[in-house]
Amino acid sequence: MMAKTSPAQFVREVRQELAKVTWPSRRELIYTTLSVLAMSSLAALFFFVTDQIIGWAVEWVLGLGG
Repeated sequence: MMAKTSPAQFVREVRQELAKVTWPSRRELIYTTLSVLAMSSLAALFFFVTDQIIGWAVEWVLGLGG
């Protein structure tokens, strides 16, 4: 069974934990965001190209290419 915590105690504990958080600088945040967007774009491009190649291969094998 879990121990009961009062709402006031919960808020105090949350504030204590938030004080321990190391927040990124603006520069780190921008760099990380751009990195995520770039890698997501590369992954999307890779999967798009791969899907197109597999689609063409399936059409060729099944003779659906007209």
